Amino acid sequence: MTNQWIAPWNVSAAFAPALTTLEWALLLGVAAFVGQGVQRLTGLPKVLGYAAVGALAGLAGLAGATWPLRGVGLFLLELGIAVVLFEAGARLPLRWFRHNPMVLVQSAAESLLTFMAAYVALHALGLDVKVVRALSVIAVASSPAVLMRVVADLRANGPVTDRAIALTTLNTLYALTLGTAMLRTIDRGEGTMLASLAFSLTVLGVSALVGVVLAAVLTAAMRGLQATSEDCAIVILAGVAACVSAATPLGGSAPLAALLAGLALKQVHPRPWVWPRQLGTAATVLSIMMFVLVSAMAVRGQWSWGITGTVLALIAVRAGAKVSSLLATGFGTGMALRQTLWVSATLVPMSAVALLLTSQFVKASHSVGTQVAAIALPVILVTELLGAMMVSVALVRAGEAPAPWRGRKTDTANASDTEARP
Repeated sequence: MTNQWIAPWNVSAAFAPALTTLEWALLLGVAAFVGQGVQRLTGLPKVLGYAAVGALAGLAGLAGATWPLRGVGLFLLELGIAVVLFEAGARLPLRWFRHNPMVLVQSAAESLLTFMAAYVALHALGLDVKVVRALSVIAVASSPAVLMRVVADLRANGPVTDRAIALTTLNTLYALTLGTAMLRTIDRGEGTMLASLAFSLTVLGVSALVGVVLAAVLTAAMRGLQATSEDCAIVILAGVAACVSAATPLGGSAPLAALLAGLALKQVHPRPWVWPRQLGTAATVLSIMMFVLVSAMAVRGQWSWGITGTVLALIAVRAGAKVSSLLATGFGTGMALRQTLWVSATLVPMSAVALLLTSQFVKASHSVGTQVAAIALPVILVTELLGAMMVSVALVRAGEAPAPWRGRKTDTANASDTEARP
């Protein structure tokens, strides 16, 4: 008789998927509401609201994704990054580099100097060489997700915005290529940089192959579809999702393949893309989910006074390397020194790409990955929040976006004048 009463409660595990779905539905709704409120009341980017909700959810034990990321959580993160990088790649014409090759030099110098500066600083702090290499690669990557989200919210447009997107896309390409290759050597005897560079060619080749196939399929499909239709949006999302599912098992990188697919598609269709409205809505949902997930995972890092010094040192060295490298190589790029300074500020954020690489390092080698995550997760959280504000200020100061806080003051004054009228 007792067993008959207890038995129904044993099926509670069957409700776990429903509870997880309910958690995420509520988190997305709250994040969207808070993000809009942050922008309306303070003029700050919506990303800060999304990240704050994710951080609180992580501290409360909600957003039940496991660490390191796997399964649905990993797929959603990769899909969100892939959609962002696909759009970023589709905005980057390779013909532009033919007319202004110094941008490629500037990009390579920025990534190389960032890697070297992080490597020297972390090695001087006494960290293991394997941990130093992994953290240095992660430090190279900026956040296309934060940049593209702030650009969309502010409706920024101009040379600083275009240069920032180009440099962020390129350093993400470098970091994903080398970081994915390091997964095969991080916990082995041959785990040297030369071995990682050799594997990088394989990762880049496989990802390029998957990307070219995706671009070819989308090019063929779009010949029979209207570019702004909802059917086109479904085809693009389905293609990117298929790319995410296929690239990693084949030995490539799913986000990297999506980026290269966008690049290839841009060469076939050089005119500016008019994205379907439905694709923008789907991408916004994915980006909110991505920011919530990143903050929820990042806040779970092992915060301590001993790690705080290393975290702050890496943030300062990384930001200094990016700013100084761009200023040193700004000659001949067709951009004034002041504009270059604002571009360098947009490279400070770290977010989803850094979290993905960190999770992959933990999964590839628990001993090395745990040490990497202990430093990388706090760095990601701090630079995501601080970097979003820096991107917003940089684009406004460059004159390529209206100041949202000034608009807020104007609206408040107009509202007061209206209320004062009889």
